[in-house]
Parts: sequence; structure tokens; C-alpha cells
Amino acid sequence: MALTVNRKFCKGCGICIAFCPKQVLDLDEVGKVYVKDEDKCICCSLCELRCPDLAIKVTKEDKGEKV
Repeated sequence: MALTVNRKFCKGCGICIAFCPKQVLDLDEVGKVYVKDEDKCICCSLCELRCPDLAIKVTKEDKGEKV
């Protein structure tokens, strides 16, 4: 799993922080979102879906499992 924030796109609105059920994200000293604790991320993608600036990308690893 990879959770990335494009800081150029982020305006620091905090919507992603509000929707994250595991409090993975936070604002830094300049008001931009950063990944505070990636290990807690459950890949729900709520942050990516709710970001109005398309600044967050959640990538799930393919472990070779077939559905």
C-alpha cells in the first residue's frame, strides 16, 4: 500500500483528515497535508475520494491474488 500526497495540489482544506477513520493524515507547519502514520492506513480511499484537489493517491499492492 502506498499513500501519497501531491503537496503542489494540496491547499490544506483538511477534508481528507476529517474523513480518515484511522487518523493517518495531519497538517504540517505550513498547512499542507502529510502522512502521519501510514501503518494505520486501511486503504479505504476515503481521503482520495473526498479530496477536492485530487492531491491524494492510494495505491493498493497487488499480491498476486486472483478473485
